[in-house]
Amino acid sequence: MISQGSEIRAKDGRAPDVFSRDGWVAMRQYREAEEVDVAVIGTGAGGGVVAAKLAEAGLSVVAFDAGAFYRPLADFASDEREQDKLYWTDDRISGGDDAIEMGSNNSGRAIGGSTVHFQMVALRFRPEWFQARSRLGYGRDWPVDWREMWRCYDEVEDALKIAGPVTYPWGPKRGRYPYRQHELNASAQVLARGAEAMGVDWSPCPISTVSAPRGKSPPCVYRGFCKIGCSTNAKQSILNTYIPRALAAGAEVRDLAMVGRIETGSDGRATGVHYHRDGEWRFQKARRVVVAGYSIETPRLLLNSSSPSHPQGLANAEGLVGTELMVHSNHAVWGVMEDEIRWYKGPPSMAVCEHWNYDDDKDFHGGYAFMSQGPLPTDFATSMVKNLGVFGMELRRRMALYNHMAGLKIVGEVMPTPANRVELSEETDALGLPLPRITFRFGENDRKLSDHALRFMRTMHEAAGARDIFETAGSAHLMGGCRMGFSAADGVVDGAGRAFSCPNLWIADGSVMPTGGGVNPSITIMANATRIAGHMIGAIARGEG
Repeated sequence: MISQGSEIRAKDGRAPDVFSRDGWVAMRQYREAEEVDVAVIGTGAGGGVVAAKLAEAGLSVVAFDAGAFYRPLADFASDEREQDKLYWTDDRISGGDDAIEMGSNNSGRAIGGSTVHFQMVALRFRPEWFQARSRLGYGRDWPVDWREMWRCYDEVEDALKIAGPVTYPWGPKRGRYPYRQHELNASAQVLARGAEAMGVDWSPCPISTVSAPRGKSPPCVYRGFCKIGCSTNAKQSILNTYIPRALAAGAEVRDLAMVGRIETGSDGRATGVHYHRDGEWRFQKARRVVVAGYSIETPRLLLNSSSPSHPQGLANAEGLVGTELMVHSNHAVWGVMEDEIRWYKGPPSMAVCEHWNYDDDKDFHGGYAFMSQGPLPTDFATSMVKNLGVFGMELRRRMALYNHMAGLKIVGEVMPTPANRVELSEETDALGLPLPRITFRFGENDRKLSDHALRFMRTMHEAAGARDIFETAGSAHLMGGCRMGFSAADGVVDGAGRAFSCPNLWIADGSVMPTGGGVNPSITIMANATRIAGHMIGAIARGEG
């Protein structure tokens, strides 16, 4: 419900700096003993979208998040270490040959999830990727129609007012982006110059920060602190797009509320959620539960929700929960340019090349995009220490070249592999919950892809005039762990996001992705959550949910 002049109240009494297009929004509060229509666990790219869509359909919704309800104008600072509060840095046990580093590159802990600090890249999946197995010969098919996803992409891009070029050179023809593209910074111009020298297409990158005023959001001022949270509110994250919509429609958002277990009855159906808030465990009754905690916390929660009717964990009748965890390879090539670049000015990724997502003449499956880079000083220095082992005077020498640096970094598709997984460990956290144990290694195909990308980006750097070129390795994003499938033997949930073994449980985050594609996943998670919410609303209307 919208009330001019009234405020949203977070649990500590502060007024979070989010708003509707017309004014401030008053948040409804539900009693724990009151059985709500839907409990949504997580308020990021998946949960935030679902909470808004379900509330707008007239359902009573309570959304839970372990993170705080921040006010960007008051709570965000242009300081890299201050903004570490936005990352999920709780203890996790990460192992395997290529152990995943957890934190700023792949998870968030705030209302709005990791979209509060994501780099805003808004790229669609190639249509064939939704049938990767049957059409391209690798991975898995999604139990969805790419044209339905395309319609949902349209809706999400309009909701976020994506700023992008008039035409985009890859994929099916599509309409214009809602807002005009941003002016390219010098780092993006390096990519453009190199691509044109090599004869491959490039494009200004569609990104989720407004290029013109939108309500109380000012246009981007190119300060470059996008990755750590936008303190001017130009970034169109879930925090200041879908969360205000959810609140305006009557949903309640409970921050600092860690859900540890989903309760089920003797019939196997979910009955509500146990969550920790204000120093004690509480229980919220719910007719339906949507899990959107992302690819580590969603499997962890389901596995910890075992019961007599779900002895292996909730929605885990076939033992698939936690399997086929994926990341994106995030390798990069860096070089020194003669001209001053000052790459920190503007959003980090302002130009993109998707050539190898649409050219299938390669000796590996999958594809990759790569983008211009603009890391902040501490982030860049830390990367050099970890990847190159430099420190002391050598690190100072390299950092003295910071304003002349340019970078290209891939988002590379990684194959789904059963051995890459999330399990529960015997160790527990401060709340007594089992810590997740994460096991990961890159496969042979993954290494072929990243090697190809490094060679291609190095050549492009040389074509653009770079010298003193060097490489770094890394990973980003999380996908998989609770994949969608065509049957219970093939997936944790069906194409509508509904658990095969628990009829009133849905999953609507990146964990349901059967493949990862070669682009940033955020807008695909949002589009898929839009689609899942629509199917869920339809099922409830028919009395099936």
